[in-house]
Amino acid sequence: MSTPTNTPASTIFVSKYTNGILDPSAEMLGPIKSGSRIVAHTAPGCWGPMLTPELRGGHEVTVPVYVEGAQPGDAVALTIESITVTSDASSSGTDAALEGRFNADPYVARLCPSCGAASPETEVKGTGQDAITCKACGVPAAPFEMAHGYTMVFNKERTMGITVGAAIAEALAKDATAVMDIPEESIQNPSVLLGNSDLQGVVTRMRPFLGQLGTTPSMPFPDSHNAGDFGEFLVGAPHDYAKSTEELARRTDGHMDINKVRAGATLICPVKVEGAGVYLGDAHAMQSDGEIAGHTTDVAAVTVLRVELIKGLEIDGPVLLQVPEDLPFLAKPLTMDEFEQAVSILQDSGAADEALIEDSMPIAFVGTGGNLNIAIDNGMQRAADLLGISFDEVRNRVTISGGIDIGRAPGTVTVTLRVPLELLQNEQLAQMVMAKYS
Repeated sequence: MSTPTNTPASTIFVSKYTNGILDPSAEMLGPIKSGSRIVAHTAPGCWGPMLTPELRGGHEVTVPVYVEGAQPGDAVALTIESITVTSDASSSGTDAALEGRFNADPYVARLCPSCGAASPETEVKGTGQDAITCKACGVPAAPFEMAHGYTMVFNKERTMGITVGAAIAEALAKDATAVMDIPEESIQNPSVLLGNSDLQGVVTRMRPFLGQLGTTPSMPFPDSHNAGDFGEFLVGAPHDYAKSTEELARRTDGHMDINKVRAGATLICPVKVEGAGVYLGDAHAMQSDGEIAGHTTDVAAVTVLRVELIKGLEIDGPVLLQVPEDLPFLAKPLTMDEFEQAVSILQDSGAADEALIEDSMPIAFVGTGGNLNIAIDNGMQRAADLLGISFDEVRNRVTISGGIDIGRAPGTVTVTLRVPLELLQNEQLAQMVMAKYS
């Protein structure tokens, strides 16, 4: 990677996307200075790229942005100021990989089932599953199909969605690129063109968030596999992006699918390459904890991020400062009334020293791994490492003043606990936590 030589900007507008690979040697946009904003029109994640074998990572995220002064061992705080959905409709569902159309991993190593071309370019002829064809030989080439799929339309206010029947789904499929508002620079095949309608009349609320947000790993990773659970598929794989177990530690866990990564939240990300390489994408209209179907409603969206460099904050994975209403019940900061009750408890027990009461605030640590147990341990170990306390102390604190939430099955979680402020050695981090929750 060569360092961008432009004058650092206070705002950068991003509308270019990777081919699915996060590569630290690739050119970055920017630079931007700390305190700047990134405004990005992101392409839909998951299903569109999954139907596009030319994309090599399973998603289509923005080209990373270089942050001036960011070096390995630092961190960048990414505050999501807004997410505005621009799609009118989306289509999603459970997936089934199609044999003969990939080499071991249908997200990463796609093949044409007829001519054998690797990562073949495609063209769309009509609508439906077989409309996505190899440009070289003309046979259907999408590596996935929806085992059970639906099409959803949104209201103009982008507050509600409803799944529609076959007639509407088929009409939308004929204009899929427009109704999904696929950005001009995107090359994905829009998922709405499938015309699926297995769910009809389901009404749900919208609360958009980013499934992908983070920094560039220190070696090339497929974007959807920049996480501890999906990354497991790379270990010993028979393709160019195979990893050893040790090399998985070079990920940055930008692919989280944690529904708390929404407007108002701050995600603090590790810097593992010069310039950090901030990227984003895979916006979703809504999702319950766990993303149990494996996918949810992918949308195009305009996101505004504020970027702040934190020097000397060495973390292994993301730290999340959630919107207060998203905090687990036990992790919420004490109110003044609760503090006074705690003082009364001490006085009643014969101890009048208010100093015995911790001055604490909530922090969430993202943990990932091959299954949920491994992910939980990963998140708790990251907490122990940053706070300088034992793993067992973290377990106790999470149990009585925190909580574990599932971001994505099989292995992405948030480990939230109230942390004594005296354990936050990085003053900038401490100030951010206080500003978020005081």
